[in-house]
Amino acid sequence: MNTADLGRRVGVPSTALFTDQYELTMVQAALKAGTADRHSVFEAFTRRLPEGRRYGVVAGTGRVLDAVENFHFDDEMIGFLRQQEIVDEPTLEWLARYRFSGDIWGYPEGEVYFPGSPVLRVEGSFAECVLLETVILSILNHDSAIAAAASRMSAAAGGRRLIEMGARRTHELSAVASARAAYVGGFDATSDLAAGFRWAIPTVGTSAHAFTLLHDTERDAFRAQVDSLGRGTTLLVDTYDVTEAVRAAVEIAGPELGAVRIDSGDLLLVAHRVRQQLDELGATGTKIVVTSDLDEYAIASLAAAPVDAYGVGTQLVTGSGHPTCSMVYKLVARAGSAEPDAPLVPVAKKSLGAKSSVGGRKWAARRTDEHGVAEAEVIGTGPVPDELAGRQLLVELVRGGEVVAREPLDTVRERHVAARAGLPMSAIQLSRGEPVIPTEYA
Repeated sequence: MNTADLGRRVGVPSTALFTDQYELTMVQAALKAGTADRHSVFEAFTRRLPEGRRYGVVAGTGRVLDAVENFHFDDEMIGFLRQQEIVDEPTLEWLARYRFSGDIWGYPEGEVYFPGSPVLRVEGSFAECVLLETVILSILNHDSAIAAAASRMSAAAGGRRLIEMGARRTHELSAVASARAAYVGGFDATSDLAAGFRWAIPTVGTSAHAFTLLHDTERDAFRAQVDSLGRGTTLLVDTYDVTEAVRAAVEIAGPELGAVRIDSGDLLLVAHRVRQQLDELGATGTKIVVTSDLDEYAIASLAAAPVDAYGVGTQLVTGSGHPTCSMVYKLVARAGSAEPDAPLVPVAKKSLGAKSSVGGRKWAARRTDEHGVAEAEVIGTGPVPDELAGRQLLVELVRGGEVVAREPLDTVRERHVAARAGLPMSAIQLSRGEPVIPTEYA
């Protein structure tokens, strides 16, 4: 297993300041009160799916493991916290020694989840676990939202190739994370080279309208591109007149032309006309790629079009209307003292309204029918029923502060395909609805 398969982690900077100030002030107060070392269990979950979504997709787990591994305070950070008087000196001394030494369990990346699913369980002392809240939620909320949108688009594409190309529509660092999450959700390639470098995701790209406009004629632009990149390149044919561009493209590249890209107009109508023209010109193997503000609904509307690949940008990297999945990170159990053998006590927020939570360290399993199709997400805090013992969802990710479950991104991607296939068929319908299976508490 080579390094590229697992993502390039060398040189990853500390993640310790990717946090909110109150995480540190809670640690200070807990240290002073003598409660910081109480054994604690935190869980990341969502109370509800984004409106209309039928399932969620776990994404970002690999990045969470990197973040936990690199969560430490160097001298410069400690100096900043001291200068700004964020916390007191005893707390700064504690932070300077900080390394997470607890355990983390979670749904394997690529798995689907539902309201209440304990997507991630973090266990250790209160102080060491609470510090990780913000960075864990930042990663899971972003990546899972993008992966869910990607999964819906992948289902709508029906096996046609999907290219992530949203880097120019989001923050430069979130662009890399978005490409990774999109790959987990079913996309085949990205235009973002940083994502290709860091995560070994296939990269693609040829030219934009600017390249055509640079040259005196469209033919000159096509000839320059073919001379440089070969006949298998993809030519952008909608800068001027599409019909004339397709004719010129085939004349210059020959029937071996790899693909043409359409970025504007009535994509359904134009795709049919271009396919007919390509076939008449003998370029029967030339593929058609369409772009232009696509989302899962636009992709589904093109199901009958002779399209071979979709390029998706803005709607993908913004979660197709749901840029977060509203995951929270809650203390669900804690010891009554700092003694090593102190029993855990379930705790939960009991506020009015929709923000209450369920206490206790949880297990989760997915009950299936006689055909192996999921019919319920079962969550409990007591003994696991015998019939669900082999269907538990949480896996060990970190043991005693050491990561034990890194895996290639392609394995994660394949897991998602299998997880989605195990849901009722209505899961991939684009019509709005409730979660495709209910959550039951045992």
